[in-house]
Amino acid sequence: MKRRTFLKDTAAAAAMLACFPAGLSGVEREKPRGRMERRALGKTGRKLSIIGFGGLVLKNSTPDQAAEWVRQAIEAGVNYFDVAPSYGNSEERLGPALEPYRRDVFLACKTGQRKKAEAAAELDRSLERLRTDYFDLYQLHAVTDLKDVDTILGAGGAIEAFEEARRAGKIRHLGFSAHSVEAAMALMERYEFDTILFPVSYATWHAGNFGPQVLETARKQRMGILALKAMAKCPWPKGADRSAFPNCWYEPMTDPEEARMGLRFTLSHPVTAAVHPAAPECFRLALELAPKIKPLKKAEVAAIKEKAMGVAPLFRYPRNQQAAVDACQYFNV
Repeated sequence: MKRRTFLKDTAAAAAMLACFPAGLSGVEREKPRGRMERRALGKTGRKLSIIGFGGLVLKNSTPDQAAEWVRQAIEAGVNYFDVAPSYGNSEERLGPALEPYRRDVFLACKTGQRKKAEAAAELDRSLERLRTDYFDLYQLHAVTDLKDVDTILGAGGAIEAFEEARRAGKIRHLGFSAHSVEAAMALMERYEFDTILFPVSYATWHAGNFGPQVLETARKQRMGILALKAMAKCPWPKGADRSAFPNCWYEPMTDPEEARMGLRFTLSHPVTAAVHPAAPECFRLALELAPKIKPLKKAEVAAIKEKAMGVAPLFRYPRNQQAAVDACQYFNV
């Protein structure tokens, strides 16, 4: 990515920050009374629940637990489910639990493979485990390095497997997740993806200058924007007891008011949906809060920015290398 391009994108992001909260007038929204809001996913023609079911929460769950959590999500109005083969046994748990509802939901999966043959093989394994013959969305998973971008989009790269699978009807939409501004910007510049899955949280946005550049570009390209880390509090303090949250590499928000603030910040942007942290407590809290989520008022913006500046962000731009490594290690949501 050329320096001139980054300077231009940074200037655009600064303007976006200045006018935050961004208007949602360009986002098609449905808000049934007392139910979870749904929003259009870019130009895909699909509408998703503003809370997405993060499949990593199913890691090491029992089949009965998985079935119950999926049932709760469906009854709460969730129609967007996200999973990946790197989430332990989550695919094996989600497949049977989601099977009765498959026709009515939007199922997204990912691959961490960067070459064509390996990505194609992983796609077929995921289809089998999830008991489906297609994915509504298939994504490159946790792209961080520009070298990976070159591999993915080069000859024999994973994008060739994606395109072949779409022609065969195995994939309907193509997307990616990323934990670095540089990789996200490069992917959007070089290929026409349908969606992006990216961290959008109040601390990384304000204290880390991480996110505005990417969201502005995605919005201009009319991509569907899906958010990670809306309920991420901060990096784990040194010596913290993490035993209650084994699948979270960061400290999640468990206080209802704090979590509501985090979700409101993220969903005040032109974001379609936010995926909850990989903990049952956070899953249940997100479902409880979803019907009460409203965009931030202008009077609240200064307060949330002030709070953010006192929090250690998970990511920074320019990149915090260790945070990116931690994110890729856990492939967490």
